[in-house]
Amino acid sequence: QVQLVESGGGLVEAGGSLRLSCAASGSIFSINSMGWYRQAPGKQRELVAGIISGGSTNYDSSVKGRFTISRDNAKNTVYLQMNRVKPEDTAVYYCNAYLRATWYGAPSDYWGQGTQVIVSS
Repeated sequence: QVQLVESGGGLVEAGGSLRLSCAASGSIFSINSMGWYRQAPGKQRELVAGIISGGSTNYDSSVKGRFTISRDNAKNTVYLQMNRVKPEDTAVYYCNAYLRATWYGAPSDYWGQGTQVIVSS
């Protein structure tokens, strides 16, 4: 079993900062990529930022220059540093990992339970 446990969400004022963490644990052979998605009320889940095992990153245009994704491979943990947050960043943030649980299995997507981020104006 693979578990992704997120932490760090909460209420923050516009212009402030917040740091999300997500630790993957359990039966993990290798992690191809990790990322953060978000879903606001009435909207579809969207990719915020992703990072592959080699360290390359990608960001949604709405957060580029404000958010930074990083990863600690030794701890199977991914972080999202959110700076200069805006009310439109309010959403439930989900951690994602695309990984192999065993050496012989195909990689699959795993999701965390989500952490709420509310940005007040």
